[in-house]
Amino acid sequence: MPKILIADKLSPLAVDIFRQRGLEADVVTGLSEDELVERIADYDGLAVRSATKATERVLEAGGKGNLKVVGRAGIGVDNIDIPAATANGVVVMNTPYGNAVTTAEHAVAMMFALARQIPQANESTHAGKWEKSKFMGTELTGKTLGLIGCGNIGTIVAERAQGLKMRVISYDPFLSLERAKDLGIEKVELDDLLARADFITLHVPLTEQTKGILDAEAFAKCKQGVRVVNCARGGLVVESDLKEALDSGQVAGAALDVFEEEPAKENSLFGHPNLVCTPHLGASTSEAQEKVALQVAEQMSDYILTGAVTNAINMPSLSAEDAKHLGPYMSLAEQLGSFAGQLTRTGLQSVRIEYEGHVAGLNCRPLTQAVLVGILQPMLDSVNMVNAPIMARQRDVDVAEVKYERDCDYQTLIRVTVETENQERSVAGTLFGGSKPRLVEIKESRWRLSSVSTCSTSRTRTSPA
Repeated sequence: MPKILIADKLSPLAVDIFRQRGLEADVVTGLSEDELVERIADYDGLAVRSATKATERVLEAGGKGNLKVVGRAGIGVDNIDIPAATANGVVVMNTPYGNAVTTAEHAVAMMFALARQIPQANESTHAGKWEKSKFMGTELTGKTLGLIGCGNIGTIVAERAQGLKMRVISYDPFLSLERAKDLGIEKVELDDLLARADFITLHVPLTEQTKGILDAEAFAKCKQGVRVVNCARGGLVVESDLKEALDSGQVAGAALDVFEEEPAKENSLFGHPNLVCTPHLGASTSEAQEKVALQVAEQMSDYILTGAVTNAINMPSLSAEDAKHLGPYMSLAEQLGSFAGQLTRTGLQSVRIEYEGHVAGLNCRPLTQAVLVGILQPMLDSVNMVNAPIMARQRDVDVAEVKYERDCDYQTLIRVTVETENQERSVAGTLFGGSKPRLVEIKESRWRLSSVSTCSTSRTRTSPA
């Protein structure tokens, strides 16, 4: 029976789902890295929130054992070493939609608290003061909200802000003009957003490109008196630069739910009169915690039991229906790759996978990965569907995936061409009766010969794998 280790506190409903699906679930929280390393090889899946760190050591130990998937109940995967997971053939999944509404609502709540100085006024009133004139706020209506990032959460914040009659502009390189128009948002460059926004909210992951996106230089480009909200990730805002901007009045106020170092027991910003802060509460509602726990349990169960891949960080998505439908094609692809791999004796330089006929209209990315697994297995014992592409890249093997929409002698044909230092070899196969893999072509030459099958080409589309 497959086993799941739940290493952080999740809703009991997650345990129920695992067990209903026929998986054994152990709840053991608060494990150190050494304790995880000692245990993890016995488990097929690891379910975490943000506290447990799936480090390189943990993932190496898991990859040598049974570990197939790490599920993050939430959006951020900063606590999971993605390259190490991929290298060890472990799928990493998150739940990007389960807490989107909750986090967006928290950002809007922080914006209100900032605009009306609610925490400061609450503290003053509890102290028996009546400082009505001290807490002069500002309206949100008619103000310009600048979104840095307009994904799932940013889109919800935009919708709520529009309901408050705010103008919404967004900096997001991945936001198309058509999508921005549909949302009623003006897409702008970062400098334009900084110059125009009355309020700025951040909704991007922490990457090399986004780290410190709001620093001293950025604050200098902002309107005098701008207000900043960060419920996304610590490190997006340079805290020392924010403190200077708050002290000078360039930034009128800031609301932070996340910090560079967490848990944030000490911070140079604490105690500043124009700062509102909360202890990373963006996803902390009972509704959100139930949603992400249910989603991660369903996703992990589906992957382990059916091969379905949902919301994976390091592998293409594959529905349960697709996984079942692609089964015979996956078998054919891996056998072709294995045949070509076993015949390869010199340095591998490139792999070209061609899909013709019916298979060209399917989701071919998993088939390409299956081919690579077959080719690399004779040389690399630890290769699998997750790490095959990265292992090929690490060895400077060029991989091309080509689809031909044309009529062929076979209803479906997959051709794998392997180029080495000395020769080029190709093998092709099809499915008889829709399920039985058959080898139909073998060619070996320095030069590409004409195909055995006769085809009438109508259109070709090429994309790198």
